[in-house]
Amino acid sequence: MAQDLEMRLCCHPDDPPFSLLGLPRVVSCETDYRHFLDAVDVPANGVTLCSGSLGASPINDLPGMMDRLSDRVHFLKLRNVHLESDAEIGSFHEAEHLGGGADMVALVATILREEKKRRAAGCADASIPFRPNHGQDILDDRTREVQPGYPAIGRLKGLVELRGIMTTLQHTEFEAQV
Repeated sequence: MAQDLEMRLCCHPDDPPFSLLGLPRVVSCETDYRHFLDAVDVPANGVTLCSGSLGASPINDLPGMMDRLSDRVHFLKLRNVHLESDAEIGSFHEAEHLGGGADMVALVATILREEKKRRAAGCADASIPFRPNHGQDILDDRTREVQPGYPAIGRLKGLVELRGIMTTLQHTEFEAQV
C-alpha cells in the first residue's frame, strides 16, 4: 500500500540499542535493519538512520551502515554520543554534534555521496531529509522550559556545524572526494 502511494516508511532504531528494563530490542544494528528490509523488499520500506541511537552501540559502523543501506535511508537524525566504555554496553552520554564517538564528517560525506548518486539517477527523493537531533544545553537553553534533550540553541548550533560540514564537502576543492 505505501509503495502504491509512493510513500516512504522509516523505521527508527531502538533508543537505546540495548535492553532496558528487560524489554527486548527490535532494530539495533545493521543486521536487524537488513532482516526487516529483506522481509518486505520494496523501496517504500526504509530506514531512519539515527546516528545517536545507533552510535550508542560500539558494534555499529555508521558511515558503513549509511553506505550499505543508502538506497533505503529515507530520513536522518544526526546526533552524537560519547561511549564511556567500549566494553560496557549502555554506558554513554549525549555529546556535541561534532564531539562524540561518531565520525560525523565521514557520515556526512557518505550521505552526500548517496544524494549525488540519487540526483544522477533522477530520483525524486534525491535529497534525504535530516534534522540535528538532541543537542547541548547552552546559553539560555538552561533556563527555558523545553522538552529535555531538545534545546533550541544547542540544536541550532548542531545544525550550523552539520551544514558547515556539508558546505565544505560540496566545495569544488573537495567535491571530487565525496
